[in-house]
Amino acid sequence: MSGFVLWFTGLSAAGKTTVANIVEADLEQRGLLVEHLDGDIVRTHLSKGLGYSKEDRDTNIARIGWVASRVARAGAAVVVSAISPYEEARRHARSLVEPHAPFVEVHVATPLHECARRDPKGLYAQAFAGEIDDFTGVSAPYEEPTDPELRLDTTGATPSESAAAVLARLAELNLIAAEVEA
Repeated sequence: MSGFVLWFTGLSAAGKTTVANIVEADLEQRGLLVEHLDGDIVRTHLSKGLGYSKEDRDTNIARIGWVASRVARAGAAVVVSAISPYEEARRHARSLVEPHAPFVEVHVATPLHECARRDPKGLYAQAFAGEIDDFTGVSAPYEEPTDPELRLDTTGATPSESAAAVLARLAELNLIAAEVEA
């Protein structure tokens, strides 16, 4: 199988990384070489020093897109879980990947109120209190994808159910083999 990029985008606490981790494990069990580029981890290692201005966010996403394109070109499945709030930056990432491998955008479209309810890091409470500047969905924009390959709302779905929907879409796109039930 050739490589591809599976790009999860959505608000903080939407479920991107949780679902991506399950998908990553499933792809590895299928024998694929998988690399997971998570936004928080990439910011620590590849984009340290970047802030949260639009320009810095775009630079971060361009870096992730470039790395993803190289790794997918080498034949790996690349799972990206990054807020990536701007449509133009996601289009740019797609343009870096598509000459080498398929790009599959998954919009984890969990509503803001549900993300804020989950608030695992306490960030929404701080953002609503005005303690965090440029917080996506609160004091900074999130531009929803206009035409993702999959739109996924994790409200009311288990992470495993959400991951199953992603894997089914990858099979529909002929990027992985469909699971055969015994």
